[in-house]
Amino acid sequence: MALPKRFNVFNRRDVRDHVIASERKRTARAFNLPAKLINGGIAGIVGVTCVFPIDLAKTRLQNQRPGQQVYKSMIDCLIKTVRSEGYFGMYRGAAVNLTLVTPEKAIKLAANDFFRCHLSKDGGLTVFREMLAGCAAGMCQVIITTPMEMLKIQLQDAGRLAAQQRKPGIIPPNRLATTNAVLSRSYNVVPSTSPRVISATQIARELLHSQGIQGLYKGLGATLLRDVPFSIVYFPLFANLNKLGKPSPDAAAPFYWSFISGCVAGSTAAVVVNPCDVVKTRLQSLSKGANEESYNGIIDCFSKIMKREGPSAFLKGAGCRALVIAPLFGIVQVMYFLGVGEFIMSQSSLKLISD
Repeated sequence: MALPKRFNVFNRRDVRDHVIASERKRTARAFNLPAKLINGGIAGIVGVTCVFPIDLAKTRLQNQRPGQQVYKSMIDCLIKTVRSEGYFGMYRGAAVNLTLVTPEKAIKLAANDFFRCHLSKDGGLTVFREMLAGCAAGMCQVIITTPMEMLKIQLQDAGRLAAQQRKPGIIPPNRLATTNAVLSRSYNVVPSTSPRVISATQIARELLHSQGIQGLYKGLGATLLRDVPFSIVYFPLFANLNKLGKPSPDAAAPFYWSFISGCVAGSTAAVVVNPCDVVKTRLQSLSKGANEESYNGIIDCFSKIMKREGPSAFLKGAGCRALVIAPLFGIVQVMYFLGVGEFIMSQSSLKLISD
């Protein structure tokens, strides 16, 4: 005997609600926060180790002013760095970056997954919700990113100022400005003494002593201005590009497709936000050469760069940044989708059960 039409409607509605609720529970169980944090940390270490020299070249190129150019291009910068500072000069500032990139990338990637999980509706995400998840992830990561970039930039830019000091016709040694007491003992601001390199720990200690915690978070606004739009562009773009490589909706994309998707999405987002990265780099550089102006905030920095160097200055280091971010996020996504964190967590669980 056929059921009444009204009963069938309510029955189908109940079944649909049950399916949606089951899907949400399954998604929540699938999100393993410790595993995501492990994946993000390992991916960050591997990626940064591979591309750090290009990042150093990017920082030095962005800090150059008209008439004071030491480097003509990324390749020229790397060659001169090796000649004057040795091979390991290309990794100046890498220690602090490798130390802090683990929590930074872990927070960024895990936060994006966390917000995507909680913003998902009926097992799917609209582009707007993907952008919202990326925005939230970008806001979370600056807790680590800002002090990491602050310390890294001081160490990376030291060689540029030292090269200015040595290069004839650019800045005479007696005119090299010592603009910040925190770096007064660094070889890049004291022309009259033998080269002496200070560490990230020393810089951090003296910043905390002289300015408090806000000293490490100088440029926080510019970092937010760079990282939030980056995440808004990157994560939805990667997710949709990666989806194109899936053989079926439920299957995972091949690792090489994840790598390509990460490279394309990363380089695109990097170029889009490069003007913000230039502003951030200038604001966070404590030590200045002679005739290198200081800035009193984002708007002041933006207006001075536009007035004195023109719009093209905001694209300084864009090629380097794209070359840094493309392989970095390609490697990150491959490591992330290999599921190393899930493997470690599963092995830990098995060991606890056996014990």
